[in-house]
Amino acid sequence: MDLHEQLKDIKTQLRLSMNGAVSQSMREKGLVYKLNFGVELPRIKMIAEGYEKDHSLAQALWKEDIRECKILAGLLQPIDSFFPEIADIWVESIQNIEIAELTSMNLFQHLPYAPAKSFQWIADEREYIQTCGFLTIARLLMKKGDMNERTANEFLDQAVCAFLTGSYHVRNAVMAAIRRFMQHSEEHAFRVCRRVEEMEHAETEIEQLLYNLVRYEVE
Repeated sequence: MDLHEQLKDIKTQLRLSMNGAVSQSMREKGLVYKLNFGVELPRIKMIAEGYEKDHSLAQALWKEDIRECKILAGLLQPIDSFFPEIADIWVESIQNIEIAELTSMNLFQHLPYAPAKSFQWIADEREYIQTCGFLTIARLLMKKGDMNERTANEFLDQAVCAFLTGSYHVRNAVMAAIRRFMQHSEEHAFRVCRRVEEMEHAETEIEQLLYNLVRYEVE
């Protein structure tokens, strides 16, 4: 099949698997797409397994303003042809937390330049770019778990700042990354505790929230 036929075939499979109730539920939870078939993730993965990873197909799927197509794009994009400038284009177009989470898990964490790119993203003030950065770091910490002294200091500086100033989704992504950092060693956990200890009696609720979340992880 050529690219046009592949896209047509994928969309046919999606329509046959559509679930209006799931789509409606997602809209009610704030996950808004131009088009959402409501296809559940296991079925999307089954559809992806019917195709070889292909750069042109993945890029074409990503350009479709369709929930399932964007998820499939992350599953079908080869790593070796996904250059840093393309990663930036993708991440800049992400508009909701579901695509941020799934693309970070299925694609971003596997990129050879993921460590450097994720730190670039967490320094960005745009919500979903920051979110993808911290989600990717959390995934990397699950696999490798360690950072050198300089990198760890930069990470914690950015994480605390983003938590205190960022949106709900940014804060959740920050805590996912901090949690993985703390789980690596007692030294890491101690470092985080020292960073937030002065927030126990802070005047702002957001600082107290960060302190309590870190304390919960330790306990």
